[in-house]
Amino acid sequence: MTHKTRVAVLVSGFGSNLQTFINGANNGTLPIEIVGVISNKEDVFGLERAKNAGIASQCIPHGQYVDRETFDQALLAQLEEWQTELVVLAGFMRILSSSFVEHFKNRLINIHPSLLPSYTGLNTHQRVIDAGEKWHGASVHFVTPKLDAGPVIVQGKLRVHENDTAETLEQRIHTIEHQIYPLAVQWFAEGKLCIANEGNVLLNNAENTEQVITFNV
Repeated sequence: MTHKTRVAVLVSGFGSNLQTFINGANNGTLPIEIVGVISNKEDVFGLERAKNAGIASQCIPHGQYVDRETFDQALLAQLEEWQTELVVLAGFMRILSSSFVEHFKNRLINIHPSLLPSYTGLNTHQRVIDAGEKWHGASVHFVTPKLDAGPVIVQGKLRVHENDTAETLEQRIHTIEHQIYPLAVQWFAEGKLCIANEGNVLLNNAENTEQVITFNV
């Protein structure tokens, strides 16, 4: 039997990216097993998605812990219990401690709504409009202790329309996210990702595969 990568997904809200992973695991396009879903907030729809799919789920409210490190230790304990091989952040609105990030070095990925390294942080859609940018997008990257600075795995980009608002851009970027995030997880599960000495992500045995994809959405 072919090994399926054991993936845990961390969420804080609606979990639309989580649903793309569930769909991919169920239809066989993603060679993964989602071993569990964790939220730092109660009563979010991401947990309901996990429940509906028969996936183990856990709420670990960060407010019940005295500091970030103690909360992250609780996260780590649950992830280790599930024998997690890849941790995927899907709208997880917490900055993780350096010790947690180092524990899952090169096994912890996130998606950010900009073409990194541009526009780290929050409110990326409005900032892109305010700056008059012609292009916008999303980036899947490995997580490092420095916020939004880890090696980029894949990016999707689109043209900014003159009539775009932050809300319309967000909707269009979500469409991109739902395509490139599963792709990055697939590459990881297939053993195609390699981080070079310069910090760039290389693709092994993936001929003619683009790591920057232009979308018309």
